[in-house]
Amino acid sequence: SGNYYNQGEIRKKELEQSCFLLGIPASDVTVIDHRDLPDNPAVEWDTQLLASFVLEHIEANNINLVVTFDAGGVSGHANHVSLHTALRYSVCRPHGMPHRWCHVLVLESVNLFRKYISILDVLFSCLLPRDVLFILTEEETDQARRAMRCHRSQLLWFRHIYLLCSRYMVINSLRLL
Repeated sequence: SGNYYNQGEIRKKELEQSCFLLGIPASDVTVIDHRDLPDNPAVEWDTQLLASFVLEHIEANNINLVVTFDAGGVSGHANHVSLHTALRYSVCRPHGMPHRWCHVLVLESVNLFRKYISILDVLFSCLLPRDVLFILTEEETDQARRAMRCHRSQLLWFRHIYLLCSRYMVINSLRLL
């Protein structure tokens, strides 16, 4: 629930506001508040437990595409890496994903230089191998920034730089898992 700084309730509301701006109804948002899955950048979550929650959500909502972090977690956050590990576990084991038509795309982690050159990263992104490349329009980037600003409790100084300069606000390269 994002309760690392005892702000779980605040962060849940911020998530709902952000999703609303992105056109995602609150009924499609599931917040997991489980004692064995604490919001903590140093804690790796239990793969099987997390995979069971993710698969349950996929089945309950007939989801056919999941977008998640790669093994680097984009920022190295242990919880982000755990999501990748759980989905990899779900996809790779027999009888893992509930439907053959459910695909998983992982967001490519890039080095610090590429991460903060914004639209200029399109040169690298077009030349390097990937399965999917998303380049947001100016309107989509503005919408993404507004959605990120809903997370006021997390907008520390470095996240303002992220909003202005991160290639992830404009360009996202993904691979099929």
